[in-house]
Amino acid sequence: MYRIGQGIDFHQLVEGREFWLGGVLIPHTKGALGHSDADVLLHAICDALLGALSLGDIGKHFPDTDNSFKGIDSKILLERCFILIAQKGYSVVNIDCTILLQAPKIMKYADAMKETISRILHISPDDVSIKATTTEQLSFIGREEGIVATANLLLRKDM
Repeated sequence: MYRIGQGIDFHQLVEGREFWLGGVLIPHTKGALGHSDADVLLHAICDALLGALSLGDIGKHFPDTDNSFKGIDSKILLERCFILIAQKGYSVVNIDCTILLQAPKIMKYADAMKETISRILHISPDDVSIKATTTEQLSFIGREEGIVATANLLLRKDM
């Protein structure tokens, strides 16, 4: 049996924050604002994992009203979501992600992100697709005020 999940996350970009994306620290003058480290890519993957099995969303499992998650590394959140789907008897087949941001250019970090994500989810880096696009300077993304990430994935019931 297979299940498909889709996730999306948005964060504001502000000065004075580290910029974490796909579990990788990327040098930039701005970082994403959030209760955790605000890694939009890992958050989108978390939502895709949870959504595929109708387990709610990242806010249900890791609410921003809970101080135990303040500043938490999103790799920990992804690991916890993976454990939830593994406990239901599922594994990840593949993931396809798109990141929307104007700057910085991030594709030189894609292999490191794929390695990080694949290690946590017990899949090959070849099963993780990461793409990036700008909005041609349109909208809050084009003005470098925010970032969006989407993730689509396929789960397989383990026999």
